Amino acid sequence: MKTRLSIITGIGAVAGLAAFIWLAGSRNPVTGAGYVGYLTQGAIFGQVRFYGLQKGPTSPGRTWLLDVVNVSVTPYTYNEDFADKQSVLSRDNLKISFRVHVVWKVREDRVKEFVERYSTLYSNEHSDRIVETAYANFLREPLRTFARDEIQKLNGLEVKEQFTPIGDAILRRVQTLTTNSPFEIASVVVGNVQYPETVAAAVAEKLAATQVLERKRTEIEITQAEAQKRVVEAEGIARSMQIINERLTVTYLQHEAIEAQKAMVGSPNHTTIYIPVGAMGVPVVDLVDKGRNDGVATTKAIGPSAR
Repeated sequence: MKTRLSIITGIGAVAGLAAFIWLAGSRNPVTGAGYVGYLTQGAIFGQVRFYGLQKGPTSPGRTWLLDVVNVSVTPYTYNEDFADKQSVLSRDNLKISFRVHVVWKVREDRVKEFVERYSTLYSNEHSDRIVETAYANFLREPLRTFARDEIQKLNGLEVKEQFTPIGDAILRRVQTLTTNSPFEIASVVVGNVQYPETVAAAVAEKLAATQVLERKRTEIEITQAEAQKRVVEAEGIARSMQIINERLTVTYLQHEAIEAQKAMVGSPNHTTIYIPVGAMGVPVVDLVDKGRNDGVATTKAIGPSAR
């Protein structure tokens, strides 16, 4: 009886020890949303082996000696600065400082290749650090080389006008480089271009001079328009005077004089004025005493005496 009890006790102890070892050695690693987990399984004796991939949010369930490295498959934005000693000479030897923004991510279906071929694998290392290491090992220097090449094709002052074409050219070259890799390049943008202070000052002066020149051109155009307006007005006056002179005949003047006299007859003012007239009844006046010393000229009626 005692022997049987001892056996049962021993079996219970072994089972408890096994359960303890299982709980101590098994894990249920979690992969969050936006990540793909690279799972590995260890062994007490032997090598660590690849276990599988899991797309978050998920976990595999409690498994013996299971570990995970989570790799983000959401886009990253990295900036590459070309400033100070890293500035690039343009085609006309102008030193250009600028920045390249690259947006990229790890291809979801190629995480295994990404971890095994392009980065380092440490289970306690943050995912961003793993991705950054892979970027530095494979993509960073080619990207910088492509950017230098494209800037060196242009004159310095053309760079700001060619932001989009430069970025597109770099993007095409980087996408060709990463065609068969886990890197998916979404966009490349060039910006923050800076010129040497002397060049920037010269450009500012040129811009100010251009603005002054444009203002003067506008003023000249306004003056020319006003002068043209005066010419048109003068031509109109001259034309109207020509028409009047053509129509202002002796008969017309006689008619106007008679009409004026009729109007005076019907006026409530009973004073009657007789105006000397010439042929055809047209009033005539002339200057007399032109030779007086005081320079004052008087008028004398020509024709019948005024009464």
